[in-house]
Amino acid sequence: MINNILVSFFCFILFISNFQSSYNVKDNKFTSLNTLIENNDLDNCYILLEKLGKLKLSKLETSKLQSYYGYYYRKTHDFDKSVKYYLNALKVLKENNIKSYRDEFNIFKGLALLNSEISDDKQCLFYLKKSLESALLLQDSLCISIAHNNLGVFFDKKNIGQTSILHYKKSIKYGYIDKALIYQNIGSSYITLNKLDSAKYYLNLSKKIPNNNYLPLIYLNLSRVEKKKEKFDNEIFFLLKAKKELRNSQILNENHLKVYNALYIWYQNKKDYKKALKYKTTYQNLRDSITKIELKKNINQLNIKYQTAEKDKQILETEAKRIKNRNFLIGSLLFILFAGTIGILSLKNSKRKRKFAEQEKELETQKNLTLLKEQELNTINAMVDGQEKERKRIAEDLHDNLGSVLATLKLHFENLQMNKEKKKINQEELFNKTENLIDEAYLKVRSIAHAKNAGVIANQGLLSAVEIMAEKISSADKINIDVIHFGLNKRLENSLEITVFRIIQELITNIIKHAEATNATINISAYDKNLNIIVEDNGKGFNIKKVNLKDGMGIGSIKTRIEHLKGTFEIDSTIGKGSSVIIDIPIE
Repeated sequence: MINNILVSFFCFILFISNFQSSYNVKDNKFTSLNTLIENNDLDNCYILLEKLGKLKLSKLETSKLQSYYGYYYRKTHDFDKSVKYYLNALKVLKENNIKSYRDEFNIFKGLALLNSEISDDKQCLFYLKKSLESALLLQDSLCISIAHNNLGVFFDKKNIGQTSILHYKKSIKYGYIDKALIYQNIGSSYITLNKLDSAKYYLNLSKKIPNNNYLPLIYLNLSRVEKKKEKFDNEIFFLLKAKKELRNSQILNENHLKVYNALYIWYQNKKDYKKALKYKTTYQNLRDSITKIELKKNINQLNIKYQTAEKDKQILETEAKRIKNRNFLIGSLLFILFAGTIGILSLKNSKRKRKFAEQEKELETQKNLTLLKEQELNTINAMVDGQEKERKRIAEDLHDNLGSVLATLKLHFENLQMNKEKKKINQEELFNKTENLIDEAYLKVRSIAHAKNAGVIANQGLLSAVEIMAEKISSADKINIDVIHFGLNKRLENSLEITVFRIIQELITNIIKHAEATNATINISAYDKNLNIIVEDNGKGFNIKKVNLKDGMGIGSIKTRIEHLKGTFEIDSTIGKGSSVIIDIPIE
């Protein structure tokens, strides 16, 4: 009887709480929302968002709505609210186990753009990588292409040209729609790297694409190329073409300032002060106009924020009244219900306490027995683990310390055989180099026997160790290895330097053994608490899909070490065009 009364009360409460719910049909409101976003109609976008918020939505639709709110507040520069809504959208997907990779991609992309606007590079890069992961899971070539393009722009702004170019090229590979923009970006990156012929090649590719909106910027960058080549007549030719294209532009932007400032500098250097003054004046007028436009834009954004805040305030007040009335009714009913049930609960309470006491006693006994067994197992496991680690250490030291030396020694013996027939190099010098390598191999074996595996790294540091290794291998005249570094102003933690050196050493050994390469490059860069390593060769390449990561101590060993350092590892190889390995390792 009492249970029936309880059920009736609960049903009545649920009926009251849901009495004001709306079940209107959604029609095509989400489609209309996309159209408003494409047209940047933020006022009507907000109105439609509010209408959608009053409808009964599925969990997936709720996530979409939160994501759209995140977009709206990002465009109105209310970044705190934007982050809140984007993260809420992600939370709805995860809590309900909804695998919608397209929605995840859009959320991560929005968060990346938001963090870019507030200059939080670390968070921006994190969300750019997450957007790429979602795009790959979605297997949508356009999304993958967009993700790579965004990563390219990020590294381009950080002046990490080689990495930005890699992502730009992948963006083209996956079919990015706006190829003119990508080619222009690649050309700009090559200018940063001072590879002027490559820059000119890609800028001309961009220029040839019809209906091109980037011609002013393309001509401006072509003028930069000619200026670096000291071909000043060509520089002014492209600057004037950029100026001509800007006349067709309806919107003032930074390109106008760059072009007119470059024209001013060119005529100033030519001592044509009349034209220099003309372009300087035009530059200053344009800068003032852009400043006024930005000021007006900021004022409009403040107005939008104020209007949005007022609307939010009205909505909150209305919602507060509704909740207050509902809560009063529910509170009254709950009080009656509580008074009716408290007697039953007090009767059952003493019985439940006795039962809990017995269960806790039994659990305590089981817990003690389990701890004893775990202690016994831990002791056995520690002994076995110690033996296994010692064996593994010795095997890895032999492989890491001796592998590259023996590979280089093999190259020297091959060179001795060839030199015996052709007499191109001093025979005694070759014998001395070979003898030195044999001595080094002996010392490494002796060092392993005495468990001293820090070697040259502990004494001289990672960069010196890598450069010494590259110099020794290059001296065999079979392969040339260049070492490029950036940002390594101080030593890293010793164990990290050792592990990174072993990884690079293993990659170079693989190149010597398998790639048939004549040139290789080791690029080591430190930025934003990250260590970036790129190892490239011009060898025969290989099919990545056919590589077994579990075979031997090669790629699988490298992958294991990088995962242990919480880093990422990517191989890019094409048959006949060489290979590149990109590694990112946190160094906080």
